[in-house]
Amino acid sequence: GFHQFEWQPALKNVATSCNVGIIDGLSGWTTSLDDSPSETITRRFRYDAALVSALKDMEEDIMEGLREKGLEDSACTSGFSVLIKECCDGMGDVSEKHGGGPAVPEKAVRFSFTIMSVSVQASDERGEVVVFTEPKPNSELSCKPLCLTFVDESDHETLTAVLGPVVAERNAMKQSRLILSIGGLPRFFSFHFRGTGYDEKMVRELEGLEASGSTYICTLCDSSRADASKNMVLHSVTRSHEENLDRYEIWRSNPFSESVDELRDRVKGVSAKPFMETQPTMDALHCDIGNAAEFYKIFQDEIGEMYKKVNASREERRSWRAALDKQLRKKIKLKPVVRMNGNYARKLMTEEAMEAVCELVPSEERREALRELMRLYIQMKPVWRATCPAKECPNQLCRYSFNSQRFAEILSTAFQYRYKGKITNYLHKTLAHVPEIIERDGSIGAWASEKNESENK
Repeated sequence: GFHQFEWQPALKNVATSCNVGIIDGLSGWTTSLDDSPSETITRRFRYDAALVSALKDMEEDIMEGLREKGLEDSACTSGFSVLIKECCDGMGDVSEKHGGGPAVPEKAVRFSFTIMSVSVQASDERGEVVVFTEPKPNSELSCKPLCLTFVDESDHETLTAVLGPVVAERNAMKQSRLILSIGGLPRFFSFHFRGTGYDEKMVRELEGLEASGSTYICTLCDSSRADASKNMVLHSVTRSHEENLDRYEIWRSNPFSESVDELRDRVKGVSAKPFMETQPTMDALHCDIGNAAEFYKIFQDEIGEMYKKVNASREERRSWRAALDKQLRKKIKLKPVVRMNGNYARKLMTEEAMEAVCELVPSEERREALRELMRLYIQMKPVWRATCPAKECPNQLCRYSFNSQRFAEILSTAFQYRYKGKITNYLHKTLAHVPEIIERDGSIGAWASEKNESENK
């Protein structure tokens, strides 16, 4: 439905009308697209109207929160602040099975948001009081779609044209306050946006970093792949949208007239203009998937006793993989998948899967190393999975740094044949950055892209 609202000061470059429904997502940028009929390519809500609609849906929750916290509802009219989590993901193949629609790319991108919490500045000395927290931040019910687009997420130009208007509206809303009637009284809201529901590919795309195979393996720190494999645990989160913009400027202008290699080292892999701010974090779902894919490969290497060999032929490797798949199917009814997915990852990373694999590993010593690796992983995982780790798994949270230290030790001794000078992107994030992110945001799991993915489906 349509609600009356107003912004103070009025939003720059955004119409003041309140009764807008679904609009053409390009907002008049049509001339810049050449491949497909531009009016068919994207549809969206106006960001501010969508936020108003979401807040009005929560009107009763907000009023109830005020009552529960003992706040006088007529006293709380200004000072509401709303925390928004944004998600954006590409959707792969969405082709028409049979139909003669316009020729559009057979890939799609969805952009959605969730209201994570609403708090209010209390007039007494309590300061900021939270009156609403989203109980299920990863349910598809709390996730509001904002923009649907036929575009390949790898097509940078079209993606920027499509998300450009969303970014412009979001920037305008950061500078302004919303006046909206909630519980019969006009109230003031300010919005804080956190772009956390992105997988690594999308973060790199939006923040102007090189692709995932780059030697600069992390979207949170400047570490190179070789550094990260030598020092697996001690890194701190340093990247930010502002820094990326500054670095792009340096990359573009090359103020010190350096060679390409020197310049690239100076900007640490920022080589395109960042166009959307993301919160430097890691995505719990893809963390699961990335680490499980890595364990799956370790299992194959151990079945084939790679630690003794220099290089194995493709046939040998194929036979190890077949043996692993057959064993997992027989023992824990886990069917092989073409691409690692969340469900497979959850089943693979268990004690029982580990035991099944150990039956195929010849040496007892290697079996012990694998078991300890899995035990540590199972201790670490709830920490970045939980919506609120301090409540749900306080002990594992306290031991996390210790466990990741030990995990890294095993990788660099028992498994050094695999981690000499290289490490996967998510393993680095899992070992190096989890405690710091949780200290900053309180959680990793709550901010995951999970629900956006399930909505895509």
